[in-house]
Amino acid sequence: MANDNAKQTSGKKPLKESNLPGAGFGPHWIWAILLVILFINFFGNSVQERRSYDDFLKLLTAGKISEVVFNDEQIIANVKGSAKALVTYKVQDPDLIPLLKTKGIKFEATPKSTFWSNALFWLLPLFIMIMVFRNASKFQGNKLLSFNKSRAKIYVEKDVKTHFSDVAGVDEAKEELVEVVNFLKSPEKYSRLGGHVPKGVLLVGPPGTGKTLMARAVAGEANVPFFSINGSEFVELFVGMGAARVRDLFEQARSQSPCIIFIDELDALGKARSLANMAGHDEKEQTLNQLLAELDGFDSSTGIILLAATNRPEVLDPALLRAGRFDRQILVDKPDQNGRLQILNIHIKKVKLKSDVDLNVVASMTPGFSGADLANLINEAALIATRRNAESVETNDFVKALERVVAGLERKQRLMNPEEKKRVAFHEMGHATVALSLQTQDKVQKVSIIPRGIGALGYTLQRPLEDRYIMTRDELQHKIATLLSGRVSEEVFCGDLSTAAGDDLVKASNIARAMITQYGMGDTLGLVSEETQSNRFLQMDYPAPQGKSWSDKTEERIDKEIKAILEHCRHVSREVIESNRQFIGICVDILMNKETLDADELADLWSLHGRSFHRNRYLPSLS
Repeated sequence: MANDNAKQTSGKKPLKESNLPGAGFGPHWIWAILLVILFINFFGNSVQERRSYDDFLKLLTAGKISEVVFNDEQIIANVKGSAKALVTYKVQDPDLIPLLKTKGIKFEATPKSTFWSNALFWLLPLFIMIMVFRNASKFQGNKLLSFNKSRAKIYVEKDVKTHFSDVAGVDEAKEELVEVVNFLKSPEKYSRLGGHVPKGVLLVGPPGTGKTLMARAVAGEANVPFFSINGSEFVELFVGMGAARVRDLFEQARSQSPCIIFIDELDALGKARSLANMAGHDEKEQTLNQLLAELDGFDSSTGIILLAATNRPEVLDPALLRAGRFDRQILVDKPDQNGRLQILNIHIKKVKLKSDVDLNVVASMTPGFSGADLANLINEAALIATRRNAESVETNDFVKALERVVAGLERKQRLMNPEEKKRVAFHEMGHATVALSLQTQDKVQKVSIIPRGIGALGYTLQRPLEDRYIMTRDELQHKIATLLSGRVSEEVFCGDLSTAAGDDLVKASNIARAMITQYGMGDTLGLVSEETQSNRFLQMDYPAPQGKSWSDKTEERIDKEIKAILEHCRHVSREVIESNRQFIGICVDILMNKETLDADELADLWSLHGRSFHRNRYLPSLS
């Protein structure tokens, strides 16, 4: 399935909105008026020079003034031999007029400003500003004077080219939405027995699984207009603007029914209200209240279907999810292996594949990938094949693309000294050896000491053999033992420790803590779950901090059990590595020369020199 921001077909045009009045007043007239005003202002001020009244009197006494003009507030005097007129403010001086008569200087007074001259002075700039805003609205699409207008883009059927045939990997979600399409096509079929289709349908799931694509496919299949808007576009600085946009959106939808309204990233608009914010005029709260009112106000029989998408359903307001608003929630989850194969077949249509490429193998190598991830993987493989001037994309190109997506870009220019390079080789072979010996669920596909990404000096690429949805206690301990094995290998072969295992320790500690506090796998705490998973769909490398809800004594018991798990797994790792010294030594020598070992090479070396580890690896009791 394509990603949420799936490519949209070219040529689609939104329905035109009405232009603002006054749009016929061309922009060239505005610029002409502005240039005239600037010309008058610039050249009018350039022939005058403001001076003090004292300077004016000195020039007048010296006989250098030829003519004087009085107005309401100023005195304007022509200075002999100067191109600039002298301007000064009027002062109550009864001796000025007799002095002008004595000097024989011509003087006169201009009439007071009239109402119309003042009105022109103030209204002309305002008129120009209005014209500029109106023309900006027409020619630039900014809608500067239409704050309450919705930014939703309305697409007619001929522009919505997406159909259910473009969607794969989520068959259950597709079946749920087929009913919505059928209702839009023949609503009388559902009203015959008194039933009705839900007003709102909420698509929830991880990022990149195709929620936006599903909504567009519904509009394409139903042959109806498609209103699309992001939840963040309702959020405004001014109180009431977001609520006005919601009203405007639903008014437009009623005029175009039957139709579909799609709100992407609903959590930006519908986040749960909190008692911490007691302000009754909060902009976000008013916008949410208006959306709730609109959901209650429109009748589903009118043919308006509201679709929304989010990857954070846990933060949505409960009032938004109650029956009668968003009645139905549809999970758009990451696809299984068969779904990934279907998605690959959709995206691969424009790529030239070599005849021996088996997409089943590619699908099996990518558990946990979303539709967006698979689209990116195909694009990376095509780019890699292009760089080597190949005629088609080969299986090895997909392997390299997978390494780049998972581990990051190769940094061949980063040079390490032989000692560091050897330490990295022992570290990575520690991971690979324990994974091979314990026969973990994640198959070792490659070991490399070529730096990748931001901070990785080497990597051991492991991918699951199949989709897994639950893990046993033994498997979790195997995973921890594999994470700790890099540090243990350094300790055994190099004699001391380094900073290379920092990220491994964080991941191992998180797994051990989850075993104790979430899954009840400890011996002393029993079945109590002390922590909850903070987020379902937005996976983070490091869990978000949570408030402590247990006593200090319980915390001490948790720490003891976590430490016991880590020490037990460290002991298992050490036994495996000590038992496979010869295998690790041979592989490190090869890595120092060729820098990489693939799955087939590792399997051959393991069959000759490796030793599997068989014993009870459960955590011993702490009682």
